Amino acid sequence: MFQALAKYFGFKEKDTSWSNEIIAGLTTFVTMAYILFVNPNILGDAGMPKSAVLMATAIGAGIATLTMGLYAKLPFALAPGMGLNAYFAYSVCQGLGLPWQVALGAVFIDGLIFLILSILPVRKWIVQSIPLNIKLATSVGIGLFIALIGLKSAGIVVKSDATLVTLGSLKTPETLLSIFGIIVIALLMALNVKGNILIGILITTIVGAFIKGSNGEYITHFTGNIIALPNWSEFSKTFLALDILGALKWGFFSIIFTFTFVDMFDTVGTISGLASKLNILKEDGSFEGAERALVSDAVGTIAGALCGTSTITTYVESASGIAEGGKTGAVSLITGLLFLLSIVFWPLAGIIPSAATAPALVIVGFLMMEPILKVNFKDVSEALPAFITIIAMPFTYSVANGLILGILSYVLLKLLTGKVKELNPVLIVLSILFILYFIF
Repeated sequence: MFQALAKYFGFKEKDTSWSNEIIAGLTTFVTMAYILFVNPNILGDAGMPKSAVLMATAIGAGIATLTMGLYAKLPFALAPGMGLNAYFAYSVCQGLGLPWQVALGAVFIDGLIFLILSILPVRKWIVQSIPLNIKLATSVGIGLFIALIGLKSAGIVVKSDATLVTLGSLKTPETLLSIFGIIVIALLMALNVKGNILIGILITTIVGAFIKGSNGEYITHFTGNIIALPNWSEFSKTFLALDILGALKWGFFSIIFTFTFVDMFDTVGTISGLASKLNILKEDGSFEGAERALVSDAVGTIAGALCGTSTITTYVESASGIAEGGKTGAVSLITGLLFLLSIVFWPLAGIIPSAATAPALVIVGFLMMEPILKVNFKDVSEALPAFITIIAMPFTYSVANGLILGILSYVLLKLLTGKVKELNPVLIVLSILFILYFIF
């Protein structure tokens, strides 16, 4: 069987071996396994049962990553995307007051739309229509949004009637523990330790077991079990719990558009960057297996929604496995199997405190800032819409608002500065629809 798989993945042509691919798969899994514990805490704020979300995260990520490996034959791993899970919990469920079942329905529709766009040439047309600086700004804005959520969860930033937000008390045990977690992860990153975010979460969780919180109880509550057989009755709380009709009733632009937009460009940007690291990127920006990679990503989102988690997307952390010598879909095969095996860790979802996952959100926010270096600040008609996109996301506490305001400001500035030729029909149509959306 192993020889047959080696031939299927093209080990000989790509000069690799099972030892290389297994090490790369393990590295990728350890690097991104933090999502198993961060995702339940974020979606838990939407009212979802954390244990069920951890299992949904593991199963959804496992299915998506296996699909990427076996179908696209690429060493890319997938899991619920940071930023989209925050949008799911805080903008859709808390902000709009929608049930998480409706939000899952929107994610499912997003997956279907993305699948259709990945199969048809329409996908390429839409991707090319959105300005590069808006795409870059989206990542940065989501990073700030995630960081703000992390700082709020840590108690470092709190609300204020006078100034909207202000510095929280740095004396509370929970806040001090979160600060400790940020320092630990930052130190591990500086030392180039693999799996730094996951290790930081676990260390902070263990330390929290020896520190009493503001309520007089230990911050981390160990229940006696770290692993256990899969609790299918718990998983059934989110499995097939999505409300598709409810999502359609609430409208396309308020929820589904944002899920689809961010998912599409986040995926395109990520897989292009990973393909570049693999040295398979062609001059025109294409690479072998690109269409299959996009299809795999869409299938992952659909599977995730059915299991009970937010949008699943390709992870840039896959680069860690590529750096270790991973070259084929066998890497994703190993990573996907490890995600499926991690369903036995579902008891940890109720053990790891928010004080331990908040540092991870801050660090992930930091990691998403790099694209700002590529924004064209010399042209105000390009830079200002990018700036509006970035600041609107954290300041309005909504990814959707940032995207909409960024595109609207881009079109308006191009019209006012006589640069109509730089616009395209897609942007014009989107702007009209956005204006109608705000009016009605």
